[in-house]
Amino acid sequence: MLKGIDPILSPELLAALRAMGHGDEIALVDGNYPGQEHARRLVRLDGHHLIPVLDAILSVLPIDDFVPEAIFRATVKQDKDALDPVHRDIIECCRRHEPSQPVVPLLGPEFYPRVKAAHTVVQTSEPRLYGNVILRKGVIYPAR
Repeated sequence: MLKGIDPILSPELLAALRAMGHGDEIALVDGNYPGQEHARRLVRLDGHHLIPVLDAILSVLPIDDFVPEAIFRATVKQDKDALDPVHRDIIECCRRHEPSQPVVPLLGPEFYPRVKAAHTVVQTSEPRLYGNVILRKGVIYPAR
């Protein structure tokens, strides 16, 4: 346990977040996602749902503000406009941490290759379908 660090952030996950550089991406995926097959590096967080994991990661991870889009979510099949409850929860969580960043829907043909290229994939036990999100790491600006 560490002061001020959410206990969901396991040693393995903290190491992955720290090792990521500016522009690297981390994918958080639901319990049905083929994480083992798609991950370059897989961190399992069995027993944890997506939103608490997303909230914990966003409490320590800067999001890239050098690009117009740095947070991405899966879509319901081929419908970019459909918002399942899990997507509403993702958007709400991201707005709390990064109010100026849009959460961009990506169709499967855009989403899956991005997950496969991600620095790390975090496999949650989220039971809701399409509960997948990608975060692009930003920078910590020097103190003035």
